[in-house]
Amino acid sequence: MSASRMLSPRHVRLLSRGRDEFLTAGPGAGPGLRSLTSPPLLSSSSCSSSSSSSSRALSSLSATRRGLPREKMAENGVTSRAKVLTIDTMNPTVKKVEYAVRGPIVQRAVELERELSEGMKKPFAEVIKANIGDAHAMGQQPITFFRQVLALCSYPELLNDSTFPEDAKSRARHILQSCGGNSMGSYSASQGIDAVRQDVANYIERRDGGVPCDPDDIYLTTGASDGIVTMLKLLVCGEGASRTGVMISIPQYPLYSAALAELGAVQINYYLNEEKCWSLDIGELQRSLDEARQYCNPRALCIINPGNPTGKVSFIHFGQSQVQTRQCIEDVIRFAAQERLFLMADEVYQDNVYAEGCQFHSFKKVLFDMGPEYSNTVELASFHSTSKCYMGECGFRGGYMEIINMDDEVKAQLTKLVSVRLCPPVPGQALMDLVVNPPQPGEPSYNNFIKERTSTLAALAEKAKLTEQVLNTVQGISCNPVQGAMYSFPRITIPEKAVKEAKDNGQQPDMFYCMKMLEEMGICLVPGSGFGQKDGTYHF
Repeated sequence: MSASRMLSPRHVRLLSRGRDEFLTAGPGAGPGLRSLTSPPLLSSSSCSSSSSSSSRALSSLSATRRGLPREKMAENGVTSRAKVLTIDTMNPTVKKVEYAVRGPIVQRAVELERELSEGMKKPFAEVIKANIGDAHAMGQQPITFFRQVLALCSYPELLNDSTFPEDAKSRARHILQSCGGNSMGSYSASQGIDAVRQDVANYIERRDGGVPCDPDDIYLTTGASDGIVTMLKLLVCGEGASRTGVMISIPQYPLYSAALAELGAVQINYYLNEEKCWSLDIGELQRSLDEARQYCNPRALCIINPGNPTGKVSFIHFGQSQVQTRQCIEDVIRFAAQERLFLMADEVYQDNVYAEGCQFHSFKKVLFDMGPEYSNTVELASFHSTSKCYMGECGFRGGYMEIINMDDEVKAQLTKLVSVRLCPPVPGQALMDLVVNPPQPGEPSYNNFIKERTSTLAALAEKAKLTEQVLNTVQGISCNPVQGAMYSFPRITIPEKAVKEAKDNGQQPDMFYCMKMLEEMGICLVPGSGFGQKDGTYHF
């Protein structure tokens, strides 16, 4: 299998050339209805007159006061009704939702692709989409064993085909026997297929060196995003100064800010230190929390490790010294315990660690290693997905969350909440089962699986290094080392004339920059303002 190409060296050189050209060339029912809704008891003899008077009273109210859409006269003289749902009458929290990785710049990229397909001349031959971690769309090849088992599950007649290895057939039978009617087209339990949750629990125990995992604490999800939003729904309550606040890192993955906006929660920003390689500082967490307590009720702390979009494997700084990941996680756990915060650990990039000497540590393992004082009290939800790491299977929407120390009554409410959406996609559940239960030594598919997995991760590591090196050769761009995940978040210096032109056009300067890059070079980036950044700095 060939490795992922994501942003190839040629793409990075195009990015560099576009930056140079940009720098040198510059920027080119109301109270009136109460008596009607609560009428007195009427005798049969009074019904007619009462009904008549009620009708007259109702008709005397304007359509607007009765909650009905206005009628308006069309040009042809025919009366037409206005829309019931308008921008003014829709849910106001939805209008506050922004999701930069699929925002206006991406919509323009789609338009450009259509224009190219229609033969319109552009300064580029293709649109390179670097706006989202969609590995297969950029050429990464799927893992053969995963697709073989999914094919067998989708069309069980293939179980009679001798070209499929026996371990793939065995996994497919295991999954199908766990499905209603032995079919992947049936609903599963709302929490997920029991056998898959057991396999996830076994995987977590192996990963964390024997720390116990109860399958009843596992919820299979529609990608990690579904689990994250579900947990936020449970956490958000209160009004005014008692409204739930949720601490998120800046820069952040826009899912968090979008979900908080939709739920009407308060977003509490804590800033990662770019000058110290996007490090997390406990002092910054404390500053952010103390300020937020003046206007909301902080209840949760979200951590993304490895980081999106910074590519950071969590480090923490005390003065000038740098302490490795595990110590960072311990201090975050102590902070959450001290301040009574619910911890949410986004760990979907746990296999994407590239930097020398770096290692992934799960929040759960560190929590339990710290002893009962913490492992019996700190509330934690952690998340994983089939979309990233070496799999890149974004479209199957597979994932899970594990909950630790959740109140039993709240857990019952969580189970009720997930039952409303019936179940996560069963093919995604099947794929999650394969991720946590891959080929083992001695099985027919093992050697090829290890070869493909190693090749994919090695290619990603090579491109992480290449991205940092090449971007740092470009005047006006600086990029921290990409230690993990699948992204870099370089800082850009934008000329004052370009900043002024952007503001004159009502745009953020980095959005202006990224739109120029798209229109002139065909490279689709996400402006740093979509992820959050310190005032006066610009990124993509």
